[in-house]
Amino acid sequence: MEHISPIFFESLFGFFGLFVLTKVLGKTQIRQLTAFDFISALILGELVGNALYDDGVGIIDIGFAILLWGGLLFVTEIITQKLKGSRSLLEGRPSIIIHQGKLQREVMAKSKLDINQLLHLLRSKDVFSVREVDYAILETDGTVSVLKKTFAQQPTRSDLQLLPEEVSLPIMLINDGEIIKDNLAQINQDRNWLENELKKQEISSYKEVFYAEYKKGENLYVQTL
Repeated sequence: MEHISPIFFESLFGFFGLFVLTKVLGKTQIRQLTAFDFISALILGELVGNALYDDGVGIIDIGFAILLWGGLLFVTEIITQKLKGSRSLLEGRPSIIIHQGKLQREVMAKSKLDINQLLHLLRSKDVFSVREVDYAILETDGTVSVLKKTFAQQPTRSDLQLLPEEVSLPIMLINDGEIIKDNLAQINQDRNWLENELKKQEISSYKEVFYAEYKKGENLYVQTL
């Protein structure tokens, strides 16, 4: 039971120390954190967590670790505020991954972002089709900001007093030169149909296609490599 008391007081001290540090740094929301901030927070938590169960570490040591690491993070924040040139290095910079309706394959590759991840990010913005997007920007915190094409923006059909239409979910058929066979079967079509659709757009082979999307009642959306 003797070891419980030090752990109790060290945990309390570590808790309030980390709480004060987060308030000083001003990171009030998880989505504000850059990748560097997130990793720094994990490391700081590990430093405090490991110190609690080390008999040779006391409250003074924990306080020093919090102050040192917190000081480094605070100095980093000051540098990024005062020296604009350091922001891209320390915080990163947004990347345009869709430009004028076109997927930017090189930018996506540089950002380690594949089609499936991009579609997931778009769906989180209530965008279910790439063809609805004019511009998409990958932010430094990993989220995506979307500017829809004018036909996909407000007003809604209810604003114009129009009758509702059937809603269909867009389906990816080709990803980086590879046919998604399960999705093709889902729409009750085969490879011959897909190749014929590509030929209508003067594309000789699916291997030339970076992304192809099917939506019921509309032409196949295709972007080549």
